[in-house]
Amino acid sequence: MAKKIDVPKIPAHLAPVNFEEIFNPDDPYIEDCLISNCTIELENLDKIRFSQVIFQNVTFNNVSSRKIDLTDVIFDHCDLSNADLMEAVIHRTEFKNCKLLGVNLAEATFANVLFENCNLNLSSFGYSSFKQGVFNNSILRNADFYECKFNKIDFQECDLNDANFSRTALKGTDISSSTFQTIQVELNDLPGCIVNSEQAIGFAMMLGLTIKD
Repeated sequence: MAKKIDVPKIPAHLAPVNFEEIFNPDDPYIEDCLISNCTIELENLDKIRFSQVIFQNVTFNNVSSRKIDLTDVIFDHCDLSNADLMEAVIHRTEFKNCKLLGVNLAEATFANVLFENCNLNLSSFGYSSFKQGVFNNSILRNADFYECKFNKIDFQECDLNDANFSRTALKGTDISSSTFQTIQVELNDLPGCIVNSEQAIGFAMMLGLTIKD
């Protein structure tokens, strides 16, 4: 059964703004606005805060912003490829139809976050904490989830080929509707993981079991 997550709490009508006109690097806090159809550069700017913001058709270039805080935010058709967002705090945020190729979200904290129809190939989530989250219909080839903490996380119809879940306990994590040919996982982290019958056979073979019909 799919996990229920809290959706972003965003007003029905947000005023469109020009990011360059309102952004102040000395006070990097933006709230209650719509930012669309532009390119944003955030190089070596840490601890930026966005609250109740929608980004539409935005390309993020040369982004290096550690400890960014995203609360009640929606990214719609955005490109955050290769962005360095280590130690981010992300709460009630949705990424929809976004390109996040090679994004660095290591050591981040996620709560009630949705990734839907996203390209997350080569993304890095190592040492991150996830609570109440869904990856839906997304590509996560070679994504790295090394030593993460999962609490009520689903991967729905995702491509997990060559994803790395080493040292990440998968109890309660549902990957049954997702696909992969190979996946990196430690056997002692598998108990409680929700899988389909074909995946179960594959993991049984990892244990050295011989399957007979």
